[in-house]
Amino acid sequence: MKIRVRDFAVALLCVCACFTGSALAIESPASSAASGPAPSIDAPMDSLKRSELYDSFNDIHHGHRHEAIDIMRPRGTPILAVADGVIRKLFLSRQGGLTIYEFDSSETYCYYYAHLDGYADDLHEGMPVLRGDVIGYVGTTGDAEPTAPQLHFAISRIGPDKRWWKGEPIDPYPILLRAVTADESAQQSSSGSRSAVGQ
Repeated sequence: MKIRVRDFAVALLCVCACFTGSALAIESPASSAASGPAPSIDAPMDSLKRSELYDSFNDIHHGHRHEAIDIMRPRGTPILAVADGVIRKLFLSRQGGLTIYEFDSSETYCYYYAHLDGYADDLHEGMPVLRGDVIGYVGTTGDAEPTAPQLHFAISRIGPDKRWWKGEPIDPYPILLRAVTADESAQQSSSGSRSAVGQ
């Protein structure tokens, strides 16, 4: 049987197109979520280091994609608002335990904080917050391991219906990594300036 070069090339293109389509289908949730500019946020805890961040967005947790990041800290560690915005919902759920849904001031993004040990005093729905405000404390409520206090942090792009419970998930890892790296650089440059002044 004789195979012509043109037939072989067409078959090869079809195979490549098929694999490319499969790859796009697999990556579509993350890539569609990443469309548009990523939010600019601060770290949700003081002195957060890059070594404390682990990208678990696509990991399977309890039978579904995680779509968040877990940051391990001692119980009671203050949790900070990552952006200026408003507390949209305080909610108790079986999986997340004590949770906070914060909308940014433009109502483009929702920041989700879960497994909290408690809320900051006087925190309530509709309350405006500024980045850096203490809004809660690290804990193990919900389905978190009792011996592993953590903040479960997620970001979603809010749809036009502004539903706090339903948005387009965005991987928080690269966004937090950028925020933490900027913080570390600022700390290093300020300590370098102090050293130069002291000499």
